[in-house]
Amino acid sequence: MPEQPSLPSLSEIEAAAAVVYRDFAPTPQYRWALLSERLGTDCWVKHENHTPVGAFKIRGGLSFFDALARRGALPREVISATRGNHGQSIGWAARTHGVHCTIVVPRGNSVEKNAAMSALGVELIEHGEDFTASSDHAARLAEERGALRVPSFHMDLVSGVATYWWEFFKAVPRLQVAYVPIGLGSGACGAIAAKAALGHAARIVGVVSRHATTYADSLAAGRVVEAPATARLADGMAVRRADPAALALLAPGLDHVVQVSDEEVAGAMRALYTDTHNLAEGAGAAALAAALQERATLRGQCVGVALTGGNVDAGVFAQVLSGG
Repeated sequence: MPEQPSLPSLSEIEAAAAVVYRDFAPTPQYRWALLSERLGTDCWVKHENHTPVGAFKIRGGLSFFDALARRGALPREVISATRGNHGQSIGWAARTHGVHCTIVVPRGNSVEKNAAMSALGVELIEHGEDFTASSDHAARLAEERGALRVPSFHMDLVSGVATYWWEFFKAVPRLQVAYVPIGLGSGACGAIAAKAALGHAARIVGVVSRHATTYADSLAAGRVVEAPATARLADGMAVRRADPAALALLAPGLDHVVQVSDEEVAGAMRALYTDTHNLAEGAGAAALAAALQERATLRGQCVGVALTGGNVDAGVFAQVLSGG
């Protein structure tokens, strides 16, 4: 297992929250009655679909760029790769700081996520068939251009992302088990960091796509294991190669990992819409999909799920709602 990096401290998470709150207020968390009936126990939802970019990732971009600014290290250009939400996060923060932003996306990426990034002034480049190919191309491009490559996992990103779990755990101190999807790992590591910083007792359950199992396989093996990323609906979790630094934090911090299929994700998207009238993208519904899979073991427990984003193309969501 790779060497474990240091988790953000409570003071670092609180400082990141002050940065985040310059742009938007804390997102809400609600106990939804119909969803609790469906799960058979108290179910709280943290609504990261209510940020200015419709996803939790914006918190990481704001904290990452604030750290650059405090070090006097703002570059003229940043380059990163994404399936959409990380790109919006970096685009938003780069625009705030007057930095040119180039984002590499896989071919066939979400049309509406691409449009949202372009509206933030992002220069979009399509390359590769999946996120990992796009990420490798972004690294090469950054070297060629002399730009700063912003990775999708970095501790300055985790500090910002941890603020939503810090909010959640403070708002619902009796939370006993929390489900969080794993893409490249910043969200789950943020949950682990916030739990440790607050001394909260909740168990953190990681959720991966059954069609992109690099983190499940890597945690089982104790080293990075690549796996095909064929998830279609939960595209935010379609990662082929785990990040070693994220893996080192997840291994001791997660209670266990649940794998969910695209079909289960679709069912959770429908459930969130029916029971809360909130829009969830595939990865955004994965936490609920995992909780529903483990429903029989959760009776009498206070459960929290992260609705990490609502950025799903209208046509895709219409098909999901129709049962497709």
